[in-house]
Amino acid sequence: MGLTIKDIAQMTGVSQATVSKVINNYKGISEETKNKVMTVINEMGYAPNFSARSLATKKSNLIGLIYAGKINVDMTHPYFNEVISTFKKNIGLLGYDILMFSNEHFLQDKGSYLARCKHFNVDGCLIIAGEEVEDATFELAESGFPCIGIDIELKGPRASYVMTDNVNLSRKVVEYFYLSSLRKIGYIGGMRDSVISNFRLRGFKDAMSQFDLDVRDEWIQYGDYQEESGYISMKRMLELKNYPEAVFAASDLMALGALRAIKEAGLHVPGDIRVVGCDDIAACRYSNPKLTTVKQDKEKIGKLSAYMLNDLIEGKSKLKPVFTDSELIVRESCGTNKTFW
Repeated sequence: MGLTIKDIAQMTGVSQATVSKVINNYKGISEETKNKVMTVINEMGYAPNFSARSLATKKSNLIGLIYAGKINVDMTHPYFNEVISTFKKNIGLLGYDILMFSNEHFLQDKGSYLARCKHFNVDGCLIIAGEEVEDATFELAESGFPCIGIDIELKGPRASYVMTDNVNLSRKVVEYFYLSSLRKIGYIGGMRDSVISNFRLRGFKDAMSQFDLDVRDEWIQYGDYQEESGYISMKRMLELKNYPEAVFAASDLMALGALRAIKEAGLHVPGDIRVVGCDDIAACRYSNPKLTTVKQDKEKIGKLSAYMLNDLIEGKSKLKPVFTDSELIVRESCGTNKTFW
């Protein structure tokens, strides 16, 4: 049988309550007592029981990871994979482990994320946006449970979110096209009700209006962020007698699909049509031609999410949303290899 708190108390001549306070780093214990207890713990190799520590501190040091939405991303998604890797590293340095929630069966029985958080005694949640986000996600944030969202607008007394400034992101692309003397510009977005895609569409339209450029309905197509939808969307544009001379796709995968459709039509990139994607996934650097893209600061988003969630868990509230900047990386699909603003 392993060493218990009772055993340590008997060996050190202090109460079990004092041992527990030392283990859980409570204040008000003398250095002499701390050293006496920690010496025994280190020599005997005692490891506190997780459940006992959780009861003593009222914290589990567990973070729930929720991939929200009926159509959700997962750890294989290039953009979110990098964000979550950074989050995991930084939340780990803050003393937490991650418990990933599966929502497949949950969606079938219309369950409650709040009930699951209480059941697993997690201290807070990181919520990754998908499409058709279930009401339970917003109910969790509104309940006062500590939550940070990535690419999803969360509102609640102890909730906030981090996302790229997607409106400004699109403006950068249109401005670059404009300064490159391109006036006929198309857009391939995500689903029509996608929050992020609509932010990017708004920025696209705002910038087009600013430069007095025509926004043509037939040059605005919608996909699902995946390569095949970009391919289909680009084919629709190419079926028109008058197709755009530049296209901005709201994801790199859709942009890669657009490249494939343009090649199949016997056209050249960037000679006939220039293409810009978004996310700067690794495939951009190996496509033919290499893909111009807007790079989101994935490391910053992941790190901010970790520190903001920890602050919410520690009792802070009313943290304002954070919108991070982006960077235009111009490669061969626009005729050069440069880093812009």
